Amino acid sequence: MNSIFQSIILGIIQGVTEFLPISSTAHLRIVPALLHWNDPGTAFSAVIQSGTMFAVVIYFWKDLSKIYGALLSNLATQGKRKTLLTTPESKTALWILIGTVPICVFGLLFKEQIEKGMVRNLNLISFYLIFFGILLLLSEIIGKQSRNLNKINALDVILLGLAQSFALIPGVSRSGVTIFAGLLLGFKRADAARFSFLLSVPAVLISSLVELNTLFYAIKAGSENIIWMDLFIGVICAFAAGYFSIHFLLKYLQTNKTNIFVIYRVLLGILVIYLNYKGIIH
Repeated sequence: MNSIFQSIILGIIQGVTEFLPISSTAHLRIVPALLHWNDPGTAFSAVIQSGTMFAVVIYFWKDLSKIYGALLSNLATQGKRKTLLTTPESKTALWILIGTVPICVFGLLFKEQIEKGMVRNLNLISFYLIFFGILLLLSEIIGKQSRNLNKINALDVILLGLAQSFALIPGVSRSGVTIFAGLLLGFKRADAARFSFLLSVPAVLISSLVELNTLFYAIKAGSENIIWMDLFIGVICAFAAGYFSIHFLLKYLQTNKTNIFVIYRVLLGILVIYLNYKGIIH
């Protein structure tokens, strides 16, 4: 990065699109292409993701401390009680950890292929924006939305975790694909979104740590030219935008469908395909 202005714009984009069902990875590829900016690079992408990680942790701090505190308490007293899941909170914590396993496994297996083979291809990104947007619309139509989170079970968690794994593909969207799966499983829209955010915490944390480790190796090897002020500003913007994005989406989905995001995804996908075909962006 060589511009504070670019850091601000890309930080805000990362923060907003990480949690709205419109794909942050797609936007961090599309926006620089539209504005004819250079690729922000590994360093910027790795560090600003930590901003969104802090946003979700701080927003859900009470929930996270309650559920993981209950799980740790159960583990500490397991020998005395002979049971592990003695409270709904500890069960939720375990469900989230189990649901995180698929994306970690697929992330390790296919990280290099996804990053090198797909992230640069605007047509593929556009296809996934459109395709998973349509799937989200179908889930709104088909989903019964009669269940809340206290009715979640192990099979639900496994399916939601597998759905989250598709977020490794640029253009899919972590929140979008898990909300889609939650609606198909019959969960209420706001509950599906809430669990999607809680499920994202370990995944985003692990991803941030992996990318930061990559960054440190790049710095050590001298292959990254770091402008720390740009990175810091990008993190702050990603954090602020991410925090308000979470708040907005949870409130919005209590009374509204996801149709507006579906329309946006489809129109953006079509626009990018057209501009790429015309050679205006690449």
